[in-house]
This record gives sequence, structure tokens and C-alpha cells, in this order.
Amino acid sequence: MTSIDEPRLSRRGFLAAGAGALAAGAVVGGWTPAFAVPAGSSGSLGSLGSSGPAAPLPTPPNFPSDISLFQQAYQNWSKEIMLDATWVCSPKTPEDVVRLANWAHENDYKLRPRGAMHGWTPLTVVNGSNVEKVILADTLTHLNSVSVNANGSPATVTAGAGATLDAIVTELQKFNLGWANLPAPGVLSIGGALAVNAHGAALPAEGADTLPGHTYGSLSNLVTELTAVVWDGSKYALKTYSRNDPGILPMLTNLGRCFLTSVTMQAGPNVRMRCQSYTDIHWEELFAAKGASGRTFEKFVAECGGAEAIWYPFTDKPWMKAWTVTADKPEGNGSSGSSGSLGSLGSLAGKPAQSREVTGPYNYVFSDNLPESITDMIGAMISGNPAIAQQFGPQMYEITKLGLAATNSSDIWGWSKDVQFYIKATTLRLTEGGGAVVTSRANIATVIHDFTQWFHGRIEYYRAKGQYPLNGPVEIRCCGLDQASDVKVPSAGSPTIAATRPRPDHSDWDVAIWLNVLGVPGTPGMFEFYQEMEQWMREHYNNDTATFRPEWSKGWAFGPNPYTDADIITNKMPATYRAGVPTSDNWDTARTRYNLLDPHRIYSNNFMDQLLP
Repeated sequence: MTSIDEPRLSRRGFLAAGAGALAAGAVVGGWTPAFAVPAGSSGSLGSLGSSGPAAPLPTPPNFPSDISLFQQAYQNWSKEIMLDATWVCSPKTPEDVVRLANWAHENDYKLRPRGAMHGWTPLTVVNGSNVEKVILADTLTHLNSVSVNANGSPATVTAGAGATLDAIVTELQKFNLGWANLPAPGVLSIGGALAVNAHGAALPAEGADTLPGHTYGSLSNLVTELTAVVWDGSKYALKTYSRNDPGILPMLTNLGRCFLTSVTMQAGPNVRMRCQSYTDIHWEELFAAKGASGRTFEKFVAECGGAEAIWYPFTDKPWMKAWTVTADKPEGNGSSGSSGSLGSLGSLAGKPAQSREVTGPYNYVFSDNLPESITDMIGAMISGNPAIAQQFGPQMYEITKLGLAATNSSDIWGWSKDVQFYIKATTLRLTEGGGAVVTSRANIATVIHDFTQWFHGRIEYYRAKGQYPLNGPVEIRCCGLDQASDVKVPSAGSPTIAATRPRPDHSDWDVAIWLNVLGVPGTPGMFEFYQEMEQWMREHYNNDTATFRPEWSKGWAFGPNPYTDADIITNKMPATYRAGVPTSDNWDTARTRYNLLDPHRIYSNNFMDQLLP
């Protein structure tokens, strides 16, 4: 596999040039890649910062003339995968995708669906690889229809692969429907979200039931039907699969080895939620061992359900968010437990007299518009002064604490999408390592306590040596697993290679605890730290109480760079999805299924050829 450090323009060179000023643009800037140049145009495609314009790619032969084709730069969320020029097309209909697939097969090209590019893993393109014979199919521009069947049993929404989560739940809300468990970025395309097993940070509060039509597992568990372009024995063609077809299960989380054109998903009654933020709980209290007194993560999950901690580096008090399904707007600090008094968690000292009602998402504007002092620090950390991370974390904490107060956002209430979406294109863009610990709800505190104690010890160890390999926050979230009982249509089972798939041999395992650590791209020693952390997590959470699964969209298989540990890619990753599940529905059957649907591997790349040969 091509190293992540071998692009035409080096990642570190791009980020470090110009220190603070360029760091702000590179890490925090807008989402639109470099401008597009239509096929056949005499114009050149500007490079992402190299000394001259990027060389034009050879024009694909016999390309369908009525499908828009252009060259455009590619960059993923953290800008660690950047290509100066790729071929991009914009199919208008599913039938266009069929024509593209057959054209790609006949002309020995690859066809890769391209959504919001909000990811880290090289599932679409590989950094530094030859993309002369790769066509990226933009799904966002045209394949974005959304249609709701509110009278079905269950109610459903059918969306094109390029429809964003924000667009889908906005349409659902018109019919008093929604999803109770959403990822933080609403910009994700549904096709991309399903490819990587996207999930939220929600669980039912202790003793609460999952409402019909909802799931606290991943979005993949909501799928009732999908349509994809697959090989039919003689050509690529559209085919629709129902949830009761065993062949659909590997497609529900597919890593881009399938090209979905549309998907139908169940929905439930829309819910009102309250999100309360805390910045006054010491990390050792919040992440205490099981059964400890005080305001612990364990108690937040029990009494609220949804919970997320963002622990900035070299600070003592994380930003703790707790989501509670709350039908009526809380009007004061002394309201009932269901609306946020939090029982044993104590009074909401310092909170507003009542929740602030919000009518749209992305309510933490302070995290989307960073001051110059922060962007200057980002530049400094990757330009020879990594020790400034000791100031970066505390400043981010202060911005959060003051921002919550200034925007009256520490206690908000609204529809589910409006309090769960909070990551925008202008949010600080960092790289991530970590994954999911699948375990029982009773084990939440132990898992988090062990990890945070290990992490704190290692960070302090490196600080004593004058090294600062990590400078971003720790993010800790929980969600449920893809329970069969949540699916309200006849179903063949759970998504085959989802991190949120239940283990039949451990029926008590019912949660996934997401433990991720973020860092500024280009930080010296970062990947080595991620490698150490990944090895510890694989060893520590590998017993009768828990197992570890990487998060598909984030960093994993760390060697000198992410996605380079051949043993994890070829041996340990497959073993993760063989353990505790039937041989009739595991990693091997999923790989066989992908190769049946796409025997010519037009939906693959050289990284996927290693992971799923």
C-alpha cells in the first residue's frame, strides 16, 4: 500500500508552510476542494500548494458524453489524504450509475462513490496512489432525493445515496418523524454513513424503552431496503434487496465495496431532547471506577441515556454533554428527573433558569469559529514547538466554557436533530485514532476508567520526556448495538461487519463505548502514540467482558502511518469479525459477497484489495 507520507504535495509541507496563517486554512478552512476543470477544457487544475499547476490526467476514453466529467482536487476531512487532481463525474440518475459501472468494467477503470469526504480511512482513494484510471462519482449533486412514507408500518424514508443526514431528518420532521440516535455531522451522505457504520452517542436511559421505529445502534440497523448497482452475471445492473434477504447484510456496512443508489430506512416518532453541558467536573470524578460516588459518566448514562465527554489535553475538567429524551421544555432547575434534574447527579448549579429552546442544529458556534490565537498555536505545534500543546488544550477549554455561557447553550432543548448535530465544515479538523469497546452496560465505568487512567499516565510520561505526541481532545461516547428487536420489518439479521454488531456468544454485551483521541495532522510522534494506544486497547479489551473493534471511518492499523500494519489488515481485522458470530455470516462470507456483487473489482482500490481481497 502506498504510504500516507507520499502525496505529490506532502501533508506536513502543506500544513506547516506559513505556520499559523496556513494552519488555519488547512485545518479549519472551508470544505470545498480546489475548483473543477471540465473534461476537454484547456484550463489547468491548480495544485493544492505545490510550485506549479497539477498535470492534467489523461482523458478517459469513450466516456458517456451526457454525464458531466471534470477534474478536481480531492481532500478528506483531516486533509491527510490530498490529491491534486482526480476525475469526478456527476451521475443524475441510478441508470447513469449503471452506465458508468459498465463503462468502467469495459475500459478497465475504477468507479468510486464520493459523498461528503468526511472521513479519514482510504476507502475512496489512497494518498499518493495513481488515480489516472479512477472515476469518482459525485453522489451529492443529483442522487439526493428524499421521500417519506409516513403511513407505512413502519414509517419509512427513501433517500438517494447522496442525500445528507441533515436533509433526510429535516424531511422526516415535517411528518413528525425522526431518528433518536444521530452522528454529530449532518453533512454526511447517507451512502457514506452506511458504508462506515455511522452512529450517534445515544442510549436509552436506565429503564427506558426504545421507541418503535428507532434504534440506539448504528444507522445501518435502520435499513429496510436498498438498491445497488451489482453484477448480474453478464453486466452491472440495478438490484433491490429487502432486509429479510441474507445477501443484504454485508451491504448494510460495506466500506464502499458496493455502490448504493438509494436506501429505505425506518423512522419513529420524532422526539424532543434536552442537551446539558458541564465544564466543572474533574476528570477523575467523571471517569471514576464502577460504583463511585459523584457525577460519573456511568451515572449520566443511567439517568440521561446519551452522553459524550470531550477532554481537552492538559486540562482537568472535560466538556461533558448529556442528552435526555424530554417531551416538555424544562422550565427550571427543580423539574422532574425525566426532564433533567438528574437525581443522584445533584442540582444543576450554574445552569440557566430554564432550557433554551433551539429551532435548528449546530448550536455551539464557538467551536466552529476559532480565534486567531488558537490557529496560531496549531501552526506552532507542527512547526517546531509541540510543547505549546500544554497551552492549546487549556485555551480550548476556556473557549468552550466561555462560549457556552455567552451563547446560552449549556442547557438547550429541541427536536432530536437540532440538539444532536453540532459538527460543521468549519469545525476544527483533526486526525483520530481509537475505536469501539463492545461490552455490557454494567461495564461502562470500568472500560472508561481503565482507558483514561492509561491515557493520562502515558501523556504525563511523554511530557516528562519533553514530548507531546497528542494535542487534541479525548472523545468518549456510548451507543447501543444493532439489536434485531429494533428492526420493524422481517430481517435476516444485523449488519455483518458493523462495529455495532451484537455477539451471540455474549448476549449481555449491549453497548459500544467509542474511545477516540484526536491530534493535529503533522504532529511529531503522533502515529507512534496511536500505534501504542491501539495495541494496548486490543490487548486490554480482549476477554470475557469486552472486545475491541476499530471504527471504520477513523484511524486504525497504525504502523509508521495509519492503515499500514499488515498483520492487523490481513489477520487481526478479519479475526475481529469472525469471533463469536456464525461462520455462515462473518468476515469471510462478507468478502465472498462483495466479490460476487463486484467480481471485476471496479469498486475497489489498492488498500481495499489488501483488506478485502
